[in-house]
Amino acid sequence: MIAHLDLDAFFAAVELHRRPELRGRPLVVGGDPNGRGVVATASYAARAFGIKSAMSCAEALRRCPHVVFVRPDMAAYKEWSERLWDVLRELSPAVEQLGMDEGYLMLRSPAVEHAHDIQRAVREQVRLSCSLGVASCKVVAKIASDQKKPGGITVVPIGEEAAFLAPLGIRLLPGVGPKTEGRLRAVGIETIGALATLADEDLAALGGGQMGRELRERARGIDPRPVASVPAERVSISTEETFERDIADIQTLRELVTEWAPSLAEAVKRRERLARTVTLKVRLSDFRTLTRAQTLDHATDDASTIASVAQRLLERLIDDHPGPFRLLGVGVTNLVPAGQ
Repeated sequence: MIAHLDLDAFFAAVELHRRPELRGRPLVVGGDPNGRGVVATASYAARAFGIKSAMSCAEALRRCPHVVFVRPDMAAYKEWSERLWDVLRELSPAVEQLGMDEGYLMLRSPAVEHAHDIQRAVREQVRLSCSLGVASCKVVAKIASDQKKPGGITVVPIGEEAAFLAPLGIRLLPGVGPKTEGRLRAVGIETIGALATLADEDLAALGGGQMGRELRERARGIDPRPVASVPAERVSISTEETFERDIADIQTLRELVTEWAPSLAEAVKRRERLARTVTLKVRLSDFRTLTRAQTLDHATDDASTIASVAQRLLERLIDDHPGPFRLLGVGVTNLVPAGQ
């Protein structure tokens, strides 16, 4: 079985973690409501006013005069997304990431129990809510994941794919865009079930050819595409610790950096690699996560070099943000073969 995982209002959810004082208030991540900005993501409190993605921010403001606007911080969202997919790759034998906030996962048996385990891990380890669709194929899983948002799991048993899809509007079928929808509606086809019964001679409404046949097959719940998980060599090695109590003492933080450096260096050596960049990561008491990085003149697998660079990054960061810190992490990235 396959799951399609979709984070719930991802950008808005991240911003509510970064700005907990906004919880419960309608929130839009987007552009300038006094200009030509558009809504990137709306919180569920904002969606109650009819605010949707791609709507103009000016319209969002008209619908909800007390909505809060936050400009997108793509670097922060990318970091949260990377944490999510690191967790998911540990949980599933095959993962196909489609974007920052959605993708396909192969499920172990029993599939429904595994889907609940994944949802719980995302909630507990990444502090985000996700919705999942569970089915025998990608197209059905993707449509199912949108049925019980936010935070739901929709399971389509094997053999019930066509019946699940049949009453749904054709626009919900991936691959049916506005133009194709218009052509189908012009010949009286408004549901996925009606599309599934389309005769060969009527495929012209879908453009004919292979594309038409594929859409009709998907409308029947037939989709042979596998989860395209391509194992990739890790491009970074890191270690981090979340503290039981926030730490402000710089000496304690320095000692941790020094303590971790040898294990990072050993991990690089085992992979017969050298590291070109050292990274430092901290999380503040208000849950903001900050990172600093330095690329070296010469790639290294030397523990003392890694420790020294990480110490400098720590001191630089503390100058700007004295702490205390909830989390500290050190990593190495830009790995190259040891012969280079």
